Amino acid sequence: MENGGIKMKIGFIGIGVMGQAMATHLLKAGNQLYVHNRTKSKADQLVQLGAVWCEDIKTIAQSADLIFTIIGVPADVKNVYLSEEGLINHAKTNTILVDMTTSTPQLAKEIYAAGQIKGIQCLDAPVTGGDIGAKNGTLTIMVGGEEGTYKQILPILQLMGTTITYMGAAGNGQHTKMTNQIAIAGAVIGMVEALSYAQGASLDLNNVIKTVSSGSGGSWQLSNMAPRIVKGDFEPGFYIKHFIKDMKIASDESTNMDLDLPGLELVLNLYQECADKNSGNLGTQALYKLYEK
Repeated sequence: MENGGIKMKIGFIGIGVMGQAMATHLLKAGNQLYVHNRTKSKADQLVQLGAVWCEDIKTIAQSADLIFTIIGVPADVKNVYLSEEGLINHAKTNTILVDMTTSTPQLAKEIYAAGQIKGIQCLDAPVTGGDIGAKNGTLTIMVGGEEGTYKQILPILQLMGTTITYMGAAGNGQHTKMTNQIAIAGAVIGMVEALSYAQGASLDLNNVIKTVSSGSGGSWQLSNMAPRIVKGDFEPGFYIKHFIKDMKIASDESTNMDLDLPGLELVLNLYQECADKNSGNLGTQALYKLYEK
């Protein structure tokens, strides 16, 4: 995205498993990138590539015209955006703030309203696609907020994702992400129980994955996460602890809508069992460990 031939000044807060790759795409496209993270060392690679390190949120707010955040939990989002030292208080008028964290729809609405008072446009734009999608620039991005703002930054979003959809008013991006997480919950338990059955039947797991993936039982989880399980790779593309956070949000929102989703509650309980066994920092595919004999 260019403005009169000048690349944008973009801020990025949250250099984790996803943020590192996403920010790299923005930088390599020629934009001036300003970065901040609670652990400075995680931004070292981006700084070596030409990003500018900012010591605090205030500095990044005053340096960039477009700022992305992808951080931990809703409490972190609230602090980064709405605290006295946060983005809303220190960003320049007409700055665009885009929260890509999976957070609550209500908080997204609060941030949007606070931004309107200050002349700042705020979008909620959570993503899905895991570490693979982040590295390949093929994330799915679900956007809530002003449609005009969405259209304005769409070329920048296209540096990070391939399926990018405007979902409507503030908070709708987060509601769509909750829909996605509920679908993942069902797909994950189907994948790990299928593998557990195949293992019990002494089948060649790689052949099972290849065969089942090509038919009606296929899924992204089976094609991408099952091979990691077979290799004994439980490193996080998406942390169990973060998925638990997401499912709790989905569960709360479902309760607010008077919906009963027993499948979601089952998977949430199973993942909580994983976390109780000190697996919270493993990838979501580590649910399989509960089924190992």
